[in-house]
Formats: sequence, structure tokens, C-alpha cells
Amino acid sequence: QFVESDDDEELLFNVPFTGNVKLQGVMVVGEDDGTHPAEMRLFRNIPHMSFDDTAREPEQMFVLNRDPTGELEYPTKIARFSNVYHLSIHFPKNFGAETTKIFYIGLKGEWTEAHRHEVTICNYEAAANPADHKLEQITPQTHFIS
Repeated sequence: QFVESDDDEELLFNVPFTGNVKLQGVMVVGEDDGTHPAEMRLFRNIPHMSFDDTAREPEQMFVLNRDPTGELEYPTKIARFSNVYHLSIHFPKNFGAETTKIFYIGLKGEWTEAHRHEVTICNYEAAANPADHKLEQITPQTHFIS
């Protein structure tokens, strides 16, 4: 089984993670012909990335070699890929065919559980507002010290 591009040689994969990943390497397996991707561009933490977004500068770019057996691993710059919760992989061109075929994408790294907190709206008082703290019974008492 494989993934094949539709009309041209471009392919885009969006990979969301359930935690934070320190990405250390990527492997790509394709056919030993012109359909194998020739270039790979990695983008981090851009959810729902589209082909329009691929015009921006990638975090890292690789020139790929034909690898039908999955022996080549492309190491990433760990400083740029140390806290990844969404990875986008763009293959802009191949070795000359009309479409691109990919059989396998391997990701090497370390996964840690994500600690994502939802937005909390809080109001803090610098001083108490007496209008907010009315008491039903107020009995004034005076104490005299003699």
C-alpha cells in the first residue's frame, strides 16, 4: 500500500501528536523510480496546514536519495524539533514522474505527555468591594477599654 499524489508531484502530510515529541530523525520509503520524492520540507506546530502555507520558510529541508528499502535516516536539528505537537511534512518534488508515491514514513524521537491547560478567565480583587459583601444583620458594637 502507498500514498500517491493526485495531479502533480506535491504531497503534504499533517501529523498531530497526542503529546510533545522531540523529533530526532525521519525515514522515507518510496519506489526506485521517478515517483520517489526528491525533497522533503518539515514544519512544526502548524495545525491544519494547507498547500497555501507551504510557501513559508520550513524549519528544516532535506534533499532525498532514492531509498526503496528504508535504510536512510535523515537527522533533524533537535533544537528546532524539541517540543513538537504537530508535524507537517511537505514533499514538493520527485525525481521526474508526474505523481509521487510514498510507501512509508518513519519518525524517530522521544514522546512526553503534553500538559495543555485550557484558557481560564479569572477576576481578582485588589481590595474587597463592600457592595459585593453585604450582610443581612449588622449589629454595631462598640467596645470601650478603660
